[in-house]
Amino acid sequence: MMSSKEPKEPITLSGSERQTPKGKRLSTLNPNEVIEVTVRVRRRTSLEPFLNKYKRDGRTTIISREEYNKEYGADPQDILKVEEFAHDHSLTIVESDTARRSVVLRGTIQAMSQAFDVHLAHYEHENGEVFRGRTGPLKIPGSLANIVEAVFGLDDRPQASPKFRIQQNGNQRFAPHAVGKTFSPVELAKLYNFPTDVDGQGQTIAIIELGGGYRTKDLNAYFSQLFPGSSKKPKIKSLSVDGGHNNATTPDSADGEVMLDIEVAGGVAPGSNIVVYFAPNTDRGFLDAITTAIHDTHNKPSVISISWGAAESAWTEQAMTSFNQAFQTAAALGVTVCCASGDNGSNDNVDDGQVHVDFPASSPFVLACGGTTLKTQANKIQSEEVWQDLQGGATGGGISQFFSEVPDYQKNAKIPPSAGPNPYQGRGVPDIAANADPATGYNVLVDGQPLVIGGTSAVSPLFSGLVALLNQKLNAPVGFLNPTLYTAPSCPLNDITKGNNITTSAGLGYKAGPGWDPCTGLGSPEGNKLLDLLQEQQKLVTSER
Repeated sequence: MMSSKEPKEPITLSGSERQTPKGKRLSTLNPNEVIEVTVRVRRRTSLEPFLNKYKRDGRTTIISREEYNKEYGADPQDILKVEEFAHDHSLTIVESDTARRSVVLRGTIQAMSQAFDVHLAHYEHENGEVFRGRTGPLKIPGSLANIVEAVFGLDDRPQASPKFRIQQNGNQRFAPHAVGKTFSPVELAKLYNFPTDVDGQGQTIAIIELGGGYRTKDLNAYFSQLFPGSSKKPKIKSLSVDGGHNNATTPDSADGEVMLDIEVAGGVAPGSNIVVYFAPNTDRGFLDAITTAIHDTHNKPSVISISWGAAESAWTEQAMTSFNQAFQTAAALGVTVCCASGDNGSNDNVDDGQVHVDFPASSPFVLACGGTTLKTQANKIQSEEVWQDLQGGATGGGISQFFSEVPDYQKNAKIPPSAGPNPYQGRGVPDIAANADPATGYNVLVDGQPLVIGGTSAVSPLFSGLVALLNQKLNAPVGFLNPTLYTAPSCPLNDITKGNNITTSAGLGYKAGPGWDPCTGLGSPEGNKLLDLLQEQQKLVTSER
């Protein structure tokens, strides 16, 4: 319940401040245009005590989605207060969800502007895209000060980019530095020693997409080629979030991301169910897609693959906090979240001469996936080093500036301070890595065209497919893997010790070395070694009960 001493006047919503959008400012919006926003409400009970168990032993008993909603979802009374606020400002309640702690409101630009004390305008990006933007913080009534944690959707600027790179001949969008052998997902699963007696049956892999689409005809053709003479292929369906939808266009569009994600995850785990959550490329769409997948009581994903992101500096504090809370929830529910660490090396596509890391990969509650260059001989790994090419492509990695506390699971990993004149400590990125160089990339089919695609985008669905196999083999979700990987007596990963991801104009970045490093994390996967570790852990937990 709210205290009668709490302020009645509007207050600034902490962390909601937005920088002025890049691009040309156009005329103000039509005040009668109708838009939707998502209001995030606090948890009924703090999740910290539950999460602290992970810090101690890394193998906490997970809770069901139903139990989570009852114990940690939003308080219906808090939802009611937000709905009363909406009524007072002529806004319509579209949806209220206690598990997702979200209230979706609809109203005119004028009503929204007055409700949150904000000025909205149209901006035109240099690529011609027009979007709605704002500058500065939002305000909310003092009576909602401890209830509302964030508001998304007033500003709909493009938030993230997909982390994939296409290898093409001729007029190539991304030129490989030296074309080597390329791989199918099946070949990579063999090279990385993934379990072979399971196919992901009974598991659901969620894939988050903020654009693009897929064609069923192409997927059928791809899996027929991948598994000749077999009917193997994953069951695939798409879900719309905030009006996003499956919208396939051309091979060089975001279709490349969507098809890469499905074909890699499905190639590794052809017996799995794959659900693609399509949402608009905004901070609201991105977050709503993630929370929808996490709390999907029908499809019940056990692993989520995310190949979109942006440098931490591109996000609001409220966004990074809300996303991180969603990933905490995933950990509590036993859902593994895999995120691409970026394709622009140590600068993460920010041209200021400084080092940056990609978010959401920098969240302490996700498995951040970096990239390598893989060379083989006689169907075995000959060498593997940090992905760094001559066209500026390189694995993302470094030290988080926003998540400034080194996670407990990384305390013994010797996480260095950030590179540069003003070093800082924080969460180290990535955690693991795998083949990502376009020159040694993934053979896929996009809009009828055979392509080779690389980027850390490919690593996230690759590892997500492995998680589906592990979950099936263990008959239980592996959940939040980071504590297990970092505290294992013998690390079940191939240590990568050569290469660097330096891409800043000032020459700042990171080098690989023995143990964890800010290029490839702990290393590339050894599937059966990881399975052995998890089986031993499972036996230990069973014996302690």
